[in-house]
Amino acid sequence: MSTPILSMRSITKTFPGVKALQDVSLDVARGEIHAICGENGAGKSTLMKVLSGVYPHGSFDGEILFEGEECRFSSISDSEKRGIVIIHQELALSPYLSIAENIYLGNEQARRGWVNWQKTNLEAAKLLARVGLDENPATPVQHITVGKQQLVEIAKALSKQVKLLILDEPTAALNDEDSSHLLDLILHLKAQGVTSIIISHKLNEIRKVADAVTIIRDGRTIETLRLADGVTQERIIRGMVGRELASLYPERDPRPGEEALRIEDWSVRHPQDATRMVVQNATINVRRGEVVGLAGLMGAGRTELAMSVFGRTYGQAVSGRVLKDGQEIDTSTVAGAIRHGIAYATEDRKYYGLNLIEDIKRNISTAGLRKLAPRGWVDSNRETLVAEDYRKSMNIKTPSVAAVVGKLSGGNQQKVVLSKWMFSDPDVLILDEPTRGIDVGAKYEIYSIIARLASEGKAIIVISSELPELLGICDRIYTLADGRVTGEVPIAEATQETLMHHMTREKE
Repeated sequence: MSTPILSMRSITKTFPGVKALQDVSLDVARGEIHAICGENGAGKSTLMKVLSGVYPHGSFDGEILFEGEECRFSSISDSEKRGIVIIHQELALSPYLSIAENIYLGNEQARRGWVNWQKTNLEAAKLLARVGLDENPATPVQHITVGKQQLVEIAKALSKQVKLLILDEPTAALNDEDSSHLLDLILHLKAQGVTSIIISHKLNEIRKVADAVTIIRDGRTIETLRLADGVTQERIIRGMVGRELASLYPERDPRPGEEALRIEDWSVRHPQDATRMVVQNATINVRRGEVVGLAGLMGAGRTELAMSVFGRTYGQAVSGRVLKDGQEIDTSTVAGAIRHGIAYATEDRKYYGLNLIEDIKRNISTAGLRKLAPRGWVDSNRETLVAEDYRKSMNIKTPSVAAVVGKLSGGNQQKVVLSKWMFSDPDVLILDEPTRGIDVGAKYEIYSIIARLASEGKAIIVISSELPELLGICDRIYTLADGRVTGEVPIAEATQETLMHHMTREKE
């Protein structure tokens, strides 16, 4: 191993009631791609915030050495001046500014207080070419995809003469094609001498690009492994969770009962463009005790189908029928859908699924407040008891239900979302990307919860972009393409190749 460009020694960071990091040490070699793995809440992002100055010197114990010199960063701008740039999972771009403006925001190409726009656009174009993004620098960021926005963030980092690039879950919201392009870019930057630290739960991606992986568990450094030594995915998982996972998916004994929900001849038009059909004549059903998957490429209409059924929260000119236990029901409002026993856990838990500035207790009670307020007033004591029961049964890792949800890890936030809908006592749960952005250990817990709910007779629809996930937890899988149902595949006949074939063809 070459001389480290970065050494972090005995880093300890404490929040009220929680020791997030305890005596963590990390060495990163110059010019390598170094992955950091661990379960949600292990302290990975906290460690990177310490490094980048989000948590300033003095708010933690330990020392940081960069290029052989001790660093005492008091802000992000301090670390950026040294060439350390962090790209967070939630991208820090202004949607209304152009690509070029975003790249040089805070680092304007200006002289005597006047911005040189010609130079700004010219230099931005050079950076875009370097990251392989063929876009006009004057294009507003809101008009490009999330995958392209990720590349703009990297171009922005390159504009700051980056030496150490930190990427927190860089592919979490990307499709396979964009993910592959981003990973290739990171490898390309490595060839140019840029050192990278990647936080990721996608172990196959880590094994593809990383030179080393440091595992953090419960706020402590467990070990650092060199990928050249033939480290397997199972070996990394064992380090992350502290135990063997014999299978990535829990065993199930599916026993589907009567049909619980049928969506029939469902059509939805785009909310801004009434001429565009987003879902067209879709028919699916799910039985009690059954887990049914919805597979499709980006833009296939899976989320749009779910949202339009659940209170018509997406689209216009919605038509078709929803039948519950053989009887047609009205789900045109969210309250009506909940009243009929339907729950929808959104793919965007931070924006739609949770109130991030509220505590766990209030988030869990939201969808079932009627059960806590028989006379119009919420029984706060019972609300606390209910939340406490879910904290224990769902293994939400937090000392108190009074903790603010926005401070929880992604996996624990997802458990709060599921707790909220389970408290509403639904018969049908629609789970949209239920494990997006969470680690393998937390995924197993979510899968176990899904299996338990199915065994209790709940009907469950799972939307996922990960085909292995659908194959691992579902009993049947529907495929969608261009808003149409193109296939219905029993799990015994389902393979990734079969599903992809249906996902890329027109309905016959």
